[in-house]
Amino acid sequence: MIDWIESVLRLNVDLIAKGGYAGIFLLMTIESSFIPFPSEVVVPPAGYLAARGEMSALWVMVASILGSLAGAYVNYALAVKVGRPFFHRYGKWFLVSERNLDRAEAFFARHGEMGTFVGRLLPAIRQLVSIPAGMARMHLGRFTLFTALGAGIWCAVLLGIGWSVGKAGERLDLHEVKDQAGRVFLAWILPALVLVVAGYVIWRRRRREPPSPGGPTVSDSGP
Repeated sequence: MIDWIESVLRLNVDLIAKGGYAGIFLLMTIESSFIPFPSEVVVPPAGYLAARGEMSALWVMVASILGSLAGAYVNYALAVKVGRPFFHRYGKWFLVSERNLDRAEAFFARHGEMGTFVGRLLPAIRQLVSIPAGMARMHLGRFTLFTALGAGIWCAVLLGIGWSVGKAGERLDLHEVKDQAGRVFLAWILPALVLVVAGYVIWRRRRREPPSPGGPTVSDSGP
């Protein structure tokens, strides 16, 4: 499996160069849907080409985020139309395990709408968190915002990795891409996510707190 992905990674440098931004959009749409296709074999090659001046880093980001949104919309729409039983019954045909789907549902149930943002940055949940969001009929505007933010951060990390490899004149290697992505996640993204989630939880709790009793009152007695 790794050898196959390695071949795809090397081949994608040429394919993305030929397919351009439309190719990035299409591949990221597939990656973001319920069909398992790693973003590590899409965005780093594009970043590699951007570093060599053959693509624009800005438009790589735009195509990647729009593709991620398109795939997320597919999951969201299917969840709204056919619901949970469809994915539990037919998910195996798309290599979607019931365990990962249950994990995504539990994650969304614990974290609510913020889970759509956080989930986009977590392995095994990234592609599937859109399904429980659709089942919960999450507001489409907030779904779009949180999905775009999470996907944008992840795509920026992968783009940066491909860019650094291209600038160094080295060969793209899947193991190195995954290692670098893991280091960035642990050193920067995970601590930031903890702070964001903690802040969001505190904000939600304060909104739910009833107003404190007391305060100025109007006296009924005359002067």
